[in-house]
Amino acid sequence: MNNPVQDTTPAAQSTPLLQVRDLKMHFPIKEAAGLGRTRKVVQAVDGVSFDLAPGGSLGLVGESGCGKSTTGRMITRLLTPTAGQILFKGTDIAQLKERELRPFRRELQIVFQDPYSSLNPRQTVSNIISTPLRVHNLVKRGKELERVQELLERVGLNPEHHNRYPNEFSGGQRQRIGIARALAVEPEVIIADEPVSALDVSIQAQVMNLMEDLRRDLGIAFVFIAHDLGVVRHFCDTVAVMYLGKIVEQGPREQIYTAPQHPYTQALLSAAPDLGTIRGVPAKERIRLVGDVPSPIDPPSGCRFRTRCWKAEEICATQEPLLEIKPRSAAGHTAACHFAEPKVDLTAATA
Repeated sequence: MNNPVQDTTPAAQSTPLLQVRDLKMHFPIKEAAGLGRTRKVVQAVDGVSFDLAPGGSLGLVGESGCGKSTTGRMITRLLTPTAGQILFKGTDIAQLKERELRPFRRELQIVFQDPYSSLNPRQTVSNIISTPLRVHNLVKRGKELERVQELLERVGLNPEHHNRYPNEFSGGQRQRIGIARALAVEPEVIIADEPVSALDVSIQAQVMNLMEDLRRDLGIAFVFIAHDLGVVRHFCDTVAVMYLGKIVEQGPREQIYTAPQHPYTQALLSAAPDLGTIRGVPAKERIRLVGDVPSPIDPPSGCRFRTRCWKAEEICATQEPLLEIKPRSAAGHTAACHFAEPKVDLTAATA
């Protein structure tokens, strides 16, 4: 199992485990144009950069279609990036061939959103979890069942149920099986792609607590992809907000939630359910965005959010804003906006 003891030297603390640099994923498509066909690309992810510290947790949030899941699949190399770097312990794995990539497969695992389709219904739980053990030669012959039962117990399932099939488990139990499968190879990073969005609210908390225990006990780092801002705040140290394939704001959790700077982040947080009114806290102002999300085939020039932004001016159409620290920003808090301004949320501050 992973060694939970972390290196606390200054050098170890300052060196990111995972570094993503200007990552891009463009999907080519063909469209009919008269008698011919024109070739265009869907800019699903277009220049994403972030760091993940050992044992840390980064939350990727945003609307559906913003590129969160595509980013996660590129990090695990289920997709080969169009451009950019994925530096894991200093090695760029973005363009490695399959044979070169195999040693890194153990270190970077993914837990999928749908616990029903991510497990093979024709295999028993024992076969599902033991397959990565055999592929990577992690246990001696005859010891696989013992390791499978150990993993099932670690994720809160009955070890004696190893010979059951996925259809004999509930949604929450299936997601625990998916987590056990990811743990089997003792990874250092887990990409959690909306792991609780398909579960009942009461089960969500249990699965989230399980992942928090794994992070604390085993030192596993997480990239947590979600659209539920409450879940991200509970689990993640750092938050990156994505819009139309780009990160528009990034920073420490409390800075993002109590003093968001980008208009899109402010709109997202204003749309979250407000439970403060129950405690007598004044209701926060709701920001209602006008218009639809532009097409990633032909995104707006300059700032991609400008077509829905109430602060947009001429410079927003001609000059793309950089993701950088703004005046009055805390350390590590960056925003990609020409008119970034902290919006203090008294409701969040008193939550």
